Amino acid sequence: MDYAELVKNEVTPTEIQQYLTQGEQTAFTVRIPKNLLDSAKEAASMKGMAFSAFVRMCLIEELKKGL
Repeated sequence: MDYAELVKNEVTPTEIQQYLTQGEQTAFTVRIPKNLLDSAKEAASMKGMAFSAFVRMCLIEELKKGL
């Protein structure tokens, strides 16, 4: 089952989060404005977490909402 099917089947946000956190790690490149990157790094630091963990958290929180 993929993400779209989970949303269509109206599963709980917890089930979506479990799906999103499974699987192997993969690297990707994204281009964003320097000010956005610097601000995100600062926000992550203020929360006591690494930038990559902060990005994962933000993505998971957004995707848990469904479409």
